[in-house]
Amino acid sequence: MVARSPVLNQSGPAEFVFRVFTTVPEFQALLFLLFLLLYLMILGGNSTIIWVVRTHSSLRTPMYFFLCNLSFLEISYTSVVVPLMLSNIWGARKPIPLAGCGAQMFFFVSLGSADCFLLAVMAYDRYVAICHPLRYTLIMTQKLCIQMVACAAGLALLLSLQLTALIFTLPFCGHRREINHFLCDVPPVLRLACADIRVHQAVLYVVGILVLTVPFLLICVSYLFITGAIVRMRSAEGRRRAFSTCSSHLTVVLLQYGCCSLVYLRPRSSTSEDEDRQIALVYTFVTPLLNPLIYTLRNKDVKGALKNAVLGKAAPSGAN
Repeated sequence: MVARSPVLNQSGPAEFVFRVFTTVPEFQALLFLLFLLLYLMILGGNSTIIWVVRTHSSLRTPMYFFLCNLSFLEISYTSVVVPLMLSNIWGARKPIPLAGCGAQMFFFVSLGSADCFLLAVMAYDRYVAICHPLRYTLIMTQKLCIQMVACAAGLALLLSLQLTALIFTLPFCGHRREINHFLCDVPPVLRLACADIRVHQAVLYVVGILVLTVPFLLICVSYLFITGAIVRMRSAEGRRRAFSTCSSHLTVVLLQYGCCSLVYLRPRSSTSEDEDRQIALVYTFVTPLLNPLIYTLRNKDVKGALKNAVLGKAAPSGAN
């Protein structure tokens, strides 16, 4: 890519504005209500999972420990993006300063990366539970679970810090630039740079491979062993239960890794900014919303704990 010279109005600190979804007031109100409803559902659903896991001793196992952390990441992940997005839909567009854009990118990338790493950790947990059931409690100790979550978070923070710092060393043209997106994501911000970004794009691909491709391959290997173990099970009920648990996890995995790969691993020549923004809506709203739905509707343990919690609260009210 040929380097571009900075143009026009370099006075004052640089800042960005996000491109609007629509300029029609009726559609703006509709989008605001839709995204607000989805955000509240994400907060409510994932908070419910955290509450149920934390308050029911029967769910204090490694699988639900990881699920609890996944729900926390989903809440944090969407909260980095959606409140600012809603404020820009409702009313005049509000500029975001360079430092604010960098902070949002750092937290968005780090939380999203930790989410991907955690899904790989959960696949390993299912591998141990199904392929080595007698040794499960010996292998998946509380200490190891905490270490795996800490490593996932630490690696995500390290990669995100390096990528964000590298991108924001670039010069950006003009005083106020429009981002064709609803957040400060890496690809749309890179497009605004007034310099050669080939090295930065290469770094983005490397980070994308580390965050998406490597964990996805580990998940595939885990599920090859899991599938072999399930097929060899003699109990039909055991096979059904194992497939049910694993299919829930695989649904989240395919949606998360698939959408993110389309944005971060496709060649720039085959992508458009509008497509990236539409795909980003999926992993910003749909995946965090499906997480609690999939893990509760397809999981007897969580449904039972929720039922007991509701009945337990209803009983004292009925007694009065």
